[in-house]
Amino acid sequence: MKMKMWKNSATIMMVVGLCSCADIQPRTAQSVFLENLKGLCGKSYAGRLVSSDPQDADMAGQVMVMHVANCTSNEIRIPFHVGENRSRTWIISRQMGQLRLKHRHRHEDGSEDISSQYGGDTINRGSSARQEFPADEFSKALFIRTNIPNSANNIWAIELEKGKKFSYELRRQNRHFRVEFDLTRPVPNPPAAWGGN
Repeated sequence: MKMKMWKNSATIMMVVGLCSCADIQPRTAQSVFLENLKGLCGKSYAGRLVSSDPQDADMAGQVMVMHVANCTSNEIRIPFHVGENRSRTWIISRQMGQLRLKHRHRHEDGSEDISSQYGGDTINRGSSARQEFPADEFSKALFIRTNIPNSANNIWAIELEKGKKFSYELRRQNRHFRVEFDLTRPVPNPPAAWGGN
């Protein structure tokens, strides 16, 4: 009788142990990256242009603020304000085992710009500090349709040095745009992005 009870107890413990292991999801570089980004939710940070492409000269002296405005389990929305222009929002989401970056552009009346919803998906795991997003097919078609075919080669990147710095970057041949935000000093939240956060 004691032997039978012991076997039953051992079987139950083994089943419970297996169930517990099945519930544990491995922490990938992308999940850590997203978790760290969610840690900024509700806060805003001042940034500055650190690249030097001549075509960005008009942005160099402008006040830049990113507002990590909305966070769900699978999506983070970050309006990016440049001076009085509140048209831009970065949307980072988890999609079928990878991360996606989209750029939403709205006019002051809230209507969506023709050049909106472009971006791409990660093609590798990246790291917990940096994720890269090559232009997807939708974006390539949009760029060709709007007469900026060189942008079809865009690779965007987001870097997060936890507690220190957030960086947004665009690269392609003969093009580099990078802004960095100081995470050590939150700033007051700006007005909502045009069309809402």
